[in-house]
Amino acid sequence: MFDIGFWELILISILGLVVLGPERLPVAIRSVMRFVNSAKSMANNVKEELDHELKIQELQENLRKAEKMGMEELAPDLKQSVEELKQAAQSVQQPYKKDDATKGSEPVSSPAEAPKAKSSDTAS
Repeated sequence: MFDIGFWELILISILGLVVLGPERLPVAIRSVMRFVNSAKSMANNVKEELDHELKIQELQENLRKAEKMGMEELAPDLKQSVEELKQAAQSVQQPYKKDDATKGSEPVSSPAEAPKAKSSDTAS
């Protein structure tokens, strides 16, 4: 990560020992490690949130394309994206309860049926 070699690490350790002393050096090392770990954790959280937002944006773009093209003429990957978006929207609308966790598998099958009904309505 920082591209520090063995000898550089030894030199930093000796300087830290001389400057801080043997009593405060372990405390300083722990503090630095906590800071580094929290920075890594924050960076990973930001990365995960950005990936999630990019996926949502891609699904929304695919949904717009689907609306423009018409539901009957969709490519298989666009149909899958539309299904994922509808499932995600449905899962957000459901309240978070322990009882709903067991029922959560039932609504997943219903969104697959919903587009068929909607596409037949638009075809009529």
